[in-house]
Amino acid sequence: QLRLVESGGGLAEPGGSLTLSCVASGFSLDVYGIGWMRQAPGEERKDVACVSWSGINIIYEESVEGRFTVSKDNAKNTTYLHLNSLKPEDTGVYFCGARERGRCLRFAPYEYDLWGQGIQVTVSS
Repeated sequence: QLRLVESGGGLAEPGGSLTLSCVASGFSLDVYGIGWMRQAPGEERKDVACVSWSGINIIYEESVEGRFTVSKDNAKNTTYLHLNSLKPEDTGVYFCGARERGRCLRFAPYEYDLWGQGIQVTVSS
């Protein structure tokens, strides 16, 4: 059974940090790119970050550039999103999605093969 499960969300203060995990089951991450997207209240889902299947190419949405870091640990079948210097506008439900041979060359509309259930991140004082 193919599955992605996010964890690590919760409440953080502005300027604080959180680490989200995306654990893959039923398939190997070594041939899948992983995208992270966020859906803020009242808004559509937006791209946040993407790491290619090879782990070589990584891209970030402009608003999180320099603050968030995505990494891929194929041995653990887990992708991480490190959220640093958090801002209230980072609040939302974060989703990880898998795309076979995803290259993450740029953000563009395309379908992911599989999505996690999403996890809430709230940044507030």
